[in-house]
Amino acid sequence: MSVDRKARCLEDLRMKILSLTIAPGSDLEEATICETYGMSRTPAREVLQRLAGEGYVTLEQNRGAKVASFDMTALRTFFQTAPLIYANIARQAAENRTAPQLDVLKDIQSEFKAANAAKNPSEAAFQNHAFHAQIGEMAHNPYLLASLERMLIDHARLSQTFYRPASPVESMAVVKASDHHDAMIAAIEAQEPALMIDLTLQHWDLSRDRMERFVRPDPLPLDVISLKEQRDAI
Repeated sequence: MSVDRKARCLEDLRMKILSLTIAPGSDLEEATICETYGMSRTPAREVLQRLAGEGYVTLEQNRGAKVASFDMTALRTFFQTAPLIYANIARQAAENRTAPQLDVLKDIQSEFKAANAAKNPSEAAFQNHAFHAQIGEMAHNPYLLASLERMLIDHARLSQTFYRPASPVESMAVVKASDHHDAMIAAIEAQEPALMIDLTLQHWDLSRDRMERFVRPDPLPLDVISLKEQRDAI
């Protein structure tokens, strides 16, 4: 089997998980992967093992592979940990970046802006994922990078709603997120770690409320069941 086919399968499954095309907790059947991507069982297992190592799926003995779920413990840990990881990555990226890495970051930002202009929320979320992953690479810290890469999987899935604004206020938040990216690039280029930390935490606060909304949507309106009907119900 060609390496390209295996790589295409791996990348496609990553993107489908990040975009919620494959829902959290879903089963990933080896037979279905083999049929869909024209692969034998051995490379399909290797793909699943790679995804498990990266945190996209979980593998259980005699139960196969499942897409990593959102549970209450994981979500609580995510919201507690994210600002700590982002802030430390931000500082070290500003201190340790290289010029070629900065060029890659600028290219990703151009793709991010293009996706927003085209009103393509999935692509915008992917490019945002790539933007923060690249900042992780610029920190040159393998310990922090491993944590960031795992965290960005859940961040990308939670942020799908952020790039689907339902009001003018939410649309302005997307514009502000892009402005933050530009300011972060400038801070990294100028090697100003304190400014980079401040911008990163502002950026986190901007998206946090929308991500929490994804987890905790508005309640149903009171008049879904009238108070009279509720009172008379048996």
